[in-house]
Amino acid sequence: MTAFNDFAIARAVHVFAVLIWIGGVAFVTLVLLPACREMAAPRDQLELFERLEHRFAPIARWTVLLAGLSGLWLVWRLGVWERFTDPLGWWWMHGMVVVWTLFALMLYVLEPFVLPRVFARLAERDPVALMTRVQRLHRVLLGVSLLVVLGAVAGSHGGWMF
Repeated sequence: MTAFNDFAIARAVHVFAVLIWIGGVAFVTLVLLPACREMAAPRDQLELFERLEHRFAPIARWTVLLAGLSGLWLVWRLGVWERFTDPLGWWWMHGMVVVWTLFALMLYVLEPFVLPRVFARLAERDPVALMTRVQRLHRVLLGVSLLVVLGAVAGSHGGWMF
């Protein structure tokens, strides 16, 4: 019988959380947003998107929280704080923190407290431009997130360019 392995559990939780979180971002970006823009009239696109995306928001909040806590545990458990002193050699470690911080800020601060008012105001003026901005932001966040995930997986397994 093997002993309790907190490292293996933390890594599994971390990978699981990132998989659900970034996979959800990919679905929203590549499927949900384009579908909303094709299926609804310009004035209704934001409402449809928010109604559907609202179902994923709690999942995103929980998985971002799990990814952050498990990532912090892994850094502490492995004693790899010094990696943060080498931004080029361990760029993907910095990338994970930046991506996590952006999403945490978005999910825990901006979406509940700031964006509803801003979106309502912008939607009144130009709903098509607003949805274009929302889609562009999602594409950028997804692209950066996927780059960091690729770097983290390759880097943590000795990838030659990472």
